[in-house]
Amino acid sequence: MKSPEVHAARRPEADIFAFDAAAKFPAANATLAIIHFVSDSPAQTPFTYRSSVGERINEHEPPGHLQREIKKRGIRLTRQRMVLVEVLEGAPRHMDAEEILERAQKIDPNITRVTVYRTMDLLKNQGLIDELDLLHLRGHRHYYESHGPRDHIHVACVRCGKVREFESQLYEDLKAQIADDLDIEITVSRTEVGGLCKDCRREGRAAAPLQPDASRIG
Repeated sequence: MKSPEVHAARRPEADIFAFDAAAKFPAANATLAIIHFVSDSPAQTPFTYRSSVGERINEHEPPGHLQREIKKRGIRLTRQRMVLVEVLEGAPRHMDAEEILERAQKIDPNITRVTVYRTMDLLKNQGLIDELDLLHLRGHRHYYESHGPRDHIHVACVRCGKVREFESQLYEDLKAQIADDLDIEITVSRTEVGGLCKDCRREGRAAAPLQPDASRIG
């Protein structure tokens, strides 16, 4: 498994300390963890930000978060639907309904496509999972992912289609400011960023970038 990239930097207004997340937190060994102290005193409470090495930032965290949220809300699921929840929690990347069905049927061959769509709708309406289009870089397929402890931003390369995730306390602060200034209780937050990844820039690929369907981005 690829090790986290670890960087240390210094800015005049603050100190940035980087540490190997795999060494300190084995469950997070696929992510880069950076602690940014907003003052010169590390004793103060830091905000953190991290980015995934693979496609999912919470891929290597212990499963069960989604199941706990379902239980907390008193939602009762059939055995087949619980299989779908387990598939979502263990997904190393974003999956559409067909991929979820394929994985689930390896556990229970009797699970149907209808059960997948109805379960995704139920969990989405409860605010427990997100439905994504990932800038339509992979066509009009829709993908599903379970929520982690915090919201994250999806960052996609418009040339090769690689997707990574990024989360930051700054993003949480921005949502809090929006909620306060506009007097709204935020229940859904979805942010996607497109650009050229390091590999595509280095290789100088001449192929035209993948183009999102602009008519469906609003």
